[in-house]
Amino acid sequence: MNEKRNLPIGIQTFEKIRENNCVYIDKTRFVWELAKYKCPYFLSRPRRFGKSLFLSTLKSYFEGRKDLFEGLAISKAETEWKKYPVFYFDFNVGDFTDEEKFCNSLDRKLIDYEEIYGNRGSKTFADRFSDLLKIAHENTGLQAVVLVDEYDKPLLNAIDDEKLVDAFRKKLKSFYGVLKGEDAHIRFVFITGVTRFDKVSIFSDLNNLNDISMSSEFSAICGISQEELESDFVPEIENMAEKNEISKEECLQILKKNYDGYHFSEDVKTDIYNPFSLMNAFFNNSFGSYWFSTGTPTFLTLMMRNSDFDFKTLENDIEVGSRTLENYRLTATDPLPMLYQTGYITIKEYDKTFRSFILGLPNDEVRYGLYDNLIPLYAGYTEKTNKIEVMNFIREIQKGKVDDFMKRINNIFASAPKQANQKQYELNCQAFVWLIFKLMGEFVICEVQNGEGRSDAVVWEKEIIYIFEFKMDGTAQEAIDQINSKDYPISYKNDGRKIVKVGVNYSSEKKQLSEWIIQED
Repeated sequence: MNEKRNLPIGIQTFEKIRENNCVYIDKTRFVWELAKYKCPYFLSRPRRFGKSLFLSTLKSYFEGRKDLFEGLAISKAETEWKKYPVFYFDFNVGDFTDEEKFCNSLDRKLIDYEEIYGNRGSKTFADRFSDLLKIAHENTGLQAVVLVDEYDKPLLNAIDDEKLVDAFRKKLKSFYGVLKGEDAHIRFVFITGVTRFDKVSIFSDLNNLNDISMSSEFSAICGISQEELESDFVPEIENMAEKNEISKEECLQILKKNYDGYHFSEDVKTDIYNPFSLMNAFFNNSFGSYWFSTGTPTFLTLMMRNSDFDFKTLENDIEVGSRTLENYRLTATDPLPMLYQTGYITIKEYDKTFRSFILGLPNDEVRYGLYDNLIPLYAGYTEKTNKIEVMNFIREIQKGKVDDFMKRINNIFASAPKQANQKQYELNCQAFVWLIFKLMGEFVICEVQNGEGRSDAVVWEKEIIYIFEFKMDGTAQEAIDQINSKDYPISYKNDGRKIVKVGVNYSSEKKQLSEWIIQED
């Protein structure tokens, strides 16, 4: 077993990582490429993908901290280190539940810099920011560097309050407008966020903003590439393989299945791993679900609940044009752009002919985490006390208690709030059953089929293979007859396990599974 190294779990400060001898994946070549040009940049990446760490790296570089970069790529390229006045606005921190608290938060950020550079008596946030840039330039002889982390956090926190969103947007618009008006006093600008929605509205005055979110050149600016994984984490991979009693090759395969699969440009050859999940997996020597343990953002949950989007389509290829990924409006009913920007789906392929993207779920951690979060929404539950434990369904199937399995589904249907929209209610019930089977697939071999001539769900257990067929407003016998007439069991005849056929009917009138037939071959 290799000696355990210091992994930067929860550390987003470049200075702290370097001074505490933490494992660091060298991204400074990107710092050098970006810093060469006087250009305002914007980068969108999902939460916990390393945006804050990269911004902190930029901060240390522009503050002239040469000592922190010894041995890194940029140390070979940079010959003249300068200490620029750096303005770092971190919107990860602050209370944005109402307009007053938002203003107080921004006020405190400006006060910190006014204590360093002074205040000319301006009142508005925009004028005070403008004065700071001028004074800093005059006092130091160097143009200022402006770094903004998670610019969209206030907007996302208020996504279900249109009036509050509008108030935040107006203030941020005038604040960011300063970046163009005071261009003569600015050396470099870098803004990060989860989303790119309303980019035209919020940054309309900053019309020269260079969005590198989908640039092939910078696709690996955050996260961990396959090459970085295999070259920089050899001790961790070996330790994890030994701890889990598997080979190094098997360990890499499981890591890839669980945490890889992200692409942020047309270049789908560059696979990116979720860095937060990977670091935690190595620290714990366990293939757990770490990204989702931090919680699904409230704004995304609200959007999923209010959308008519059929999430079952996520199991298939979804083709969209480039505009779908590049723009987003808060009032949109299609959650695809937000699902992409927040990391729940990713680019799988790119069609050069039509300039379209094929989207899909990146890995198993996201697949099962997303479905687990969707379950209470489709069942009509919103409180944590109503959490649905999929393990109970799995145990019943494992014990051959199909009747109890069906009754458990009906109990949930019965307790779910009835919706005025009958069609939406029926769709939610269908989606709920579908999600149960998909989540079971994390623990047993479970396959949900959608194609013509194939059963709705097949579950492989140690001694039994279950074949499920569902009908809407028909009969359970019709479902059984379809299994038999299309000879679904033929594929499993030579398996040696007992085959159990389950025909189920859902009644839209009763709003539950009205009957089911269990038949053994």
